[in-house]
Amino acid sequence: MNVRHLVVIAIAASAAACAPDASTPAGSAAAAAGAARLPRTSWGDPAIEGTYTNKDEYGTPFERPDALAGKRREDFGPNEMKDLMVARTAAGRASAARIGGSRDNDTGAGPPHWYEYLDAINGRPWFVSEPADGKVPPLTEEGRQRGQQARQALAKRDAPDTYTDMSLYDRCITLGLPNSMMPMIYGNAYEITQSPGFVAIRYEMVHETRVIPLDGSPHPAPALGFLMGDARGHWEGDTLVVETTNIREPAAYRNASAALKITERFTPAGNGTLSWQVRFDDPATWTAPWAFEMPLKKRADAAPFEYACHEGNLGLGNILSAARAVERGAGVPSASSAPR
Repeated sequence: MNVRHLVVIAIAASAAACAPDASTPAGSAAAAAGAARLPRTSWGDPAIEGTYTNKDEYGTPFERPDALAGKRREDFGPNEMKDLMVARTAAGRASAARIGGSRDNDTGAGPPHWYEYLDAINGRPWFVSEPADGKVPPLTEEGRQRGQQARQALAKRDAPDTYTDMSLYDRCITLGLPNSMMPMIYGNAYEITQSPGFVAIRYEMVHETRVIPLDGSPHPAPALGFLMGDARGHWEGDTLVVETTNIREPAAYRNASAALKITERFTPAGNGTLSWQVRFDDPATWTAPWAFEMPLKKRADAAPFEYACHEGNLGLGNILSAARAVERGAGVPSASSAPR
């Protein structure tokens, strides 16, 4: 058991949160300040502890689609979203059939009913909330060059010479922040645990946990970089604000620089939902700050499954041995030839 697991266990053991009543409206994100107060923990913090999912947001375009040019996110109520979901649901089911394999494309990834998102009902027309045009600002020249270098570093990903030719996700190390909480075909469960002075967020995907101090302590020196960054949090009313810096460049979102600052806002939006807003500030990568927002829905049945990526997984070794076999012109190797 590693130190991180011990810290999380200690936090969970000391937590005495009063669970929020999901049937009690807490107001929208925009009106949170004037909404009814959330239930409080025994030490007085807003009680947001519980398990959440954003599987319903799978299939939501990240940026505003060109077909919706001139529209605003607030223009889309339940009826407008229902219309959008007709095409999105059809596209999701078609994608599932390809992922699951078919007579012509047998990927071996499993049947379509494995995938959590097939019944997704999106809550947003697109994710980017700042700037108003719904588009990520242009890259700086430095950001463009850094992205090109990152792509070159993974140029051998499909036929790697060694494990370092593959991504951190391929190697079961991390998806990084905020990718660990982006909706995917599976692994969309998250657990928030509170204790005096700390909040912990556990992610189903890659099974990482962020332990976030709320004591006002400063970030460590920039020389100390972390794959998920260094997080520091505080409360603004009922909103949990988390600032993360010190992110190592190999794990930085969209190939951002080591100067990247990510600010998350977890705001109660009623019916057990948290509005999760993520803002990016990195002048070395983008020409302006920008943000996206999506809902996280509280569900008691959304507890994260174990993410046993390494245990019994021969994928990485088989990928490398297959690449060597192709180079030798020997076809696909037998299982006994895979490196152990």
